[in-house]
Amino acid sequence: MHFTAVTKRTGARPWGEAESEWAVPYSLEIVALMAALLKRASDYMKTKEFRDYITSTHFWGPMANWGLPLAAFRDMKASPDIISGRMTTALIFYSMAFMRFAYRVQPRNLLLMACHGANVVAQSIQAGRFLTYHYGDSAVNKVKSTSDTPDTTD
Repeated sequence: MHFTAVTKRTGARPWGEAESEWAVPYSLEIVALMAALLKRASDYMKTKEFRDYITSTHFWGPMANWGLPLAAFRDMKASPDIISGRMTTALIFYSMAFMRFAYRVQPRNLLLMACHGANVVAQSIQAGRFLTYHYGDSAVNKVKSTSDTPDTTD
């Protein structure tokens, strides 16, 4: 087998070699990189800076806030008639404001920014479901089905 650093990085194979002969050494490099990354992460978790971060509000504040997007993602399985349009809109603007805050505060709180970014996505999906249910195709079908039924009251 003939391997060079240039051919591995470009993805080119020497003429006549099969794909399976190429995949084994490259996957071993990936495993070695992952092992080095895990070792580095393990070493970092033993430092005082990591312990200080875990015990700070920069960590626990965003962890508590993750309940908002998780609840929104869970509610996507529920019926859209329970969605509050006003609350969903308020949560979108709230999360957009705190995304900016999390980026502007020093030191930057990227965990808080990711939490509110996920909440903006989740609430936007919920807002789309709300609009579709109340003003979209399902609302038109609902009106048609109620107007098609004969009035039996005399």
